Amino acid sequence: MAKSLRSKWKRKMRAEKRKKNAPKELARLKQALNLDKKGEAAMTDMQEIATVVPADKIKKEGDVEMAELEGDDGKMDLDRKRNKKTLLDENGQYPAWMGQRQAKKLKGKRMAQKSGKGKKKKGIAW
Repeated sequence: MAKSLRSKWKRKMRAEKRKKNAPKELARLKQALNLDKKGEAAMTDMQEIATVVPADKIKKEGDVEMAELEGDDGKMDLDRKRNKKTLLDENGQYPAWMGQRQAKKLKGKRMAQKSGKGKKKKGIAW
């Protein structure tokens, strides 16, 4: 798709904008990655742009979070009081992910089983 005159013009203008902004962007990148004589980035310059956190601190926090998760036996908080066949919970509610059409369809099946006869399908009766 995307072959209309408008989209071609927009692509052309975006390319022009990229050409125009490329030198500024390159200069900004060089400034952000301003390397010292040691080959390491200057932390004072980097702190103005982004928050700098030492790697060992992140690893320690990750280990603490994993230990907390292991304490919960790694089980998900599942809705255990849900009928697997009808997908209804103890309050008669369908799951949040189920759409209205699917819920209506399941309800129709359930009512048909209850009453013994289902709704007649539309169509030619021969």
